[in-house]
Formats: sequence, structure tokens, C-alpha cells
Amino acid sequence: MMKKIFVDGLTGTTGLVIHERLSHYDQIEVLEIEEHMKKNVDEKKKFLNAADIVFLCLPDQAAKESVALIDNPNTKVIDASTAHRTHKDWAYGIPELSDDHRKRIISSNRVANPGCHASAFALAVYPLVKTGIIAEDYPVTVHTLTGYSGGGKELIAKYEDTSEYNPYHRAPRHYGLGLNHKHLPEMKLHAGLSEEPLFNPIVGNFYKGLVATIPIKTSLMKVKKTGREIQQLLADYYKKSYFVRVNPYESNDNLFDGGFDVTGSNDTNYCDLFVFGNDEKGTVVIMSRLDNLGKGASGAALQNMNIMLGLDEWTHLI
Repeated sequence: MMKKIFVDGLTGTTGLVIHERLSHYDQIEVLEIEEHMKKNVDEKKKFLNAADIVFLCLPDQAAKESVALIDNPNTKVIDASTAHRTHKDWAYGIPELSDDHRKRIISSNRVANPGCHASAFALAVYPLVKTGIIAEDYPVTVHTLTGYSGGGKELIAKYEDTSEYNPYHRAPRHYGLGLNHKHLPEMKLHAGLSEEPLFNPIVGNFYKGLVATIPIKTSLMKVKKTGREIQQLLADYYKKSYFVRVNPYESNDNLFDGGFDVTGSNDTNYCDLFVFGNDEKGTVVIMSRLDNLGKGASGAALQNMNIMLGLDEWTHLI
């Protein structure tokens, strides 16, 4: 039976990518509002309630308003906004985190698609908290470097402005210096932490790609582990996860002249984990890399859709 899919919000980066990738599914009918009716609330409500699955690719408030229009109990929603990522009644869309996460996605009519920074962070940290290696109140620090597409259309336009002088074409830029980034609540909750991490995001002059770097001190671990042991723990934890790849300890495969390739997971739905360490100094670094438009956004949304529809989760993602 054909499943009806409606994408609410076709002007943003995530919505456009989801819409394009849905065209590859034979078993899906994409519902589309005629252009002149897109701002008609009654028309939108009709489409929202006619769909088997709705993707919300909207600002937070608009996403909440669209959810309020849905009265069909069979309509399932995947919300790409921040609005519902910490809501107790919404499943959180990282199935790899645990069997419980996957089961909730399967059974829920409401799934909050995770943020790109939060996805990379939680996939690296949650296993350490869950297995008791670090405490829930461990003072976690995370630095992320991401391409400018993560800032949406407005930031993309600034970086791609071909004016003779454009400050956005220069060095990487720290942002979120008020230490109140919108991903922090979900990073804390879904990594299993009792305190928010100290989060330092940086945007660079490249289109897409994201790496989260998390340093850990052995002396502050609840259970002392070397870098090699941390790598093995992550490898064991994700051994059944199709879209999380744990690289060999201190792997050089993604280094060029000793430098790390932030864009190496682009155009995939994989999150790649790397572990580096110095046993003498008691330091470990976990690096979690993904495509911020793939596993960090549209790819994750389609993976969740596949799971909710009972398809292989990798359908049209590899």
C-alpha cells in the first residue's frame, strides 16, 4: 500500500533535501499543496491529516502550530525543529542510542528529529554514561566544527556572497558565546547527563560536515579506562548499529599530514567515531563526525521514517 507523506516547510535546507530524496521511494506518494494555497490554514490542515507521515521542517513556533492542527490519530509526525526534542511524549530520533530508543521510534506517532550537534555529541557520550565509565555529573566539554550550511539559508547566503571583501570567507568563527546554544537541553538530556556540557561551537568556511571533539580525563572517570579501552567499549556498544562506525584506535585513515578531515562523512548517513589518547598524561579524545545535512538532519529524518514504516532503516540512504 502506498504511504502518503507530506513535507511541511519546503523552503529550508532540510525540507528541500527530504523532498528530493523522497522521490526515490516507489512505495510513497508525496502530497503537495498548490503554491497559491500554501498559506491557507484550512488547506494545510487537510494535508496534515491526510498524510501517514508528516515531516515538519519549520521554525519552532510554526512546528507547534502545525502539530496543533493534526487531529487524525493515525498521522505520524517527524519534527525537524527544536520544539519537541526534550518533550517526554515525543520519541527522540537516534535509534542507535539504545534498544529503548529504537522501540519508542517504532511505536510512537511523534518523533523529534535530533539536532546535528546533539547527534554527534550524544552518540559519543551516552555509551560512557550508560555503562558507568563517567558519572552523570561529569564536567563534559565539547567543541564542534561545522560547515556553514548548518546556519540555514541566511548564513549560506553570507558565506556564498562573492563580494570583493567578505569577512565570512576568512578564519573559522566561534559563535554561541552566550553559552546558551539551542541544542544544549537535548545534549544534556539525551547524553544522560545531569548538567549541561560546556559547548563551544565553531563554523568554518566550508559547506557541510561536522565533528564534535570531546576531551576526557582518565582521573575524572568513575571507572578508569585507557583510550584503547574506550574505543573497544564504543565498538562493542555500536556493533549492531548500521549507521554508527567506530574506527580503529588512533586510526590514521582520516588524517592528512596529521590533520583530521571534518568532511569525511559527507554525503552519507553515517556517524563515524574516532578515539585518540595519551596514557601517560591520562587524556582521551573522542571525535564524532557526521554530515550535518545527512545524519545530522535529513538523513536522520528519513532513517526514522523508514523505521516507522517498517522498512529497512537504510532504505535509500546508502
